[in-house]
Amino acid sequence: MSGAELGLAVSVFLACAVESVEALTIVLAVGTTRSWRAALVGVGAAVVVLAGVTAALGPALTALPLGTLRLVVGGLLLIFGLQWLRKAVLRAGGSKALRDELEAYERELSAARRAGAVGGGLDPYAFTIAFKGVLLEGLEVVFIVLTFGANQHRIGLAAAAAGLAVLLVTGAGVAVHRPLQRVPENTLKFAVGVMLTSFGTFWGAEGAGAHWPGGDAALLAIVPATLLLAFGLVAALRRRTRAAHRIAGEATARP
Repeated sequence: MSGAELGLAVSVFLACAVESVEALTIVLAVGTTRSWRAALVGVGAAVVVLAGVTAALGPALTALPLGTLRLVVGGLLLIFGLQWLRKAVLRAGGSKALRDELEAYERELSAARRAGAVGGGLDPYAFTIAFKGVLLEGLEVVFIVLTFGANQHRIGLAAAAAGLAVLLVTGAGVAVHRPLQRVPENTLKFAVGVMLTSFGTFWGAEGAGAHWPGGDAALLAIVPATLLLAFGLVAALRRRTRAAHRIAGEATARP
């Protein structure tokens, strides 16, 4: 396995693991509080829709010329990667609350309890929330799998990494019947943001006609450079946050 293929597998696995943890939290909440049958039917319906999206987009992506494919893939990965990295930097810098799966689980529980009594038949609330949660989280998984896999002509490898992540998270959720709050989700999101941004930069530039020195080996410089830039932004945000707290404290202490 080449370095690019290893990076593909690790990036897809981590991204899918994070999305699976968030989807699991939603399904556990509505299943426990409302109806497991409706929640699982919602999950199944979302999986069918995601399979259809994959079947439609997969051949369309792989049919593109290589240069166009890399430009499209690079652009999509940058959109996802910068979104993930922005939120991760804000969380690490203290400007945004850290993601807490137990807190998210409690919010979903409260919302499900406020939705009224569970009637006979298929509970529409549990079905809708489970369907929407799995579909929205799953769409990111599908796009990440297709963009990474199509560009490297290794959709099978990307799909296997995604499948392994989903199976591990689902198995853990079934075993503990609780949200996976001990998963270092915030750290994983930071890592995924760095990886997606790095690969998006690499492939987008190649698709635009640039040639990286050393070919795929350039990723060994791009990934650390992206990570160092992210760390620098985190440090700057932390300094600004500490300064704001200090000024607020001084203002409060004045008579």
